[in-house]
Amino acid sequence: MNIATLSYPELLDLKKQVEQRIHEIQGQEKSKAMQQIRELAKTYGLSVEEVLAKASGAARKPVEAKYANPANPEQTWSGRGRKPVWVQEHLDSGKTLESLEIAK
Repeated sequence: MNIATLSYPELLDLKKQVEQRIHEIQGQEKSKAMQQIRELAKTYGLSVEEVLAKASGAARKPVEAKYANPANPEQTWSGRGRKPVWVQEHLDSGKTLESLEIAK
């Protein structure tokens, strides 16, 4: 098939057929992968659920708060990520980040 000679409607039809075939093959590949995972887990005496549970157990633990809002000590920040509004306001007023540190 020479796609250079196809008309616009023929190209659209071809695109639709290709997308359908990709969807079919993708489903087949996922099924094969799941079967391989099951077989590998079985080889080692594990269930897929056990494998997934162990993998999800590696999630990060919450980081301990490093800074607290003097006006409301319940508002804390670990020092990671975007600064909370109260931290930025504190800094904008000319104060230092160190003055917000939680005493240990």
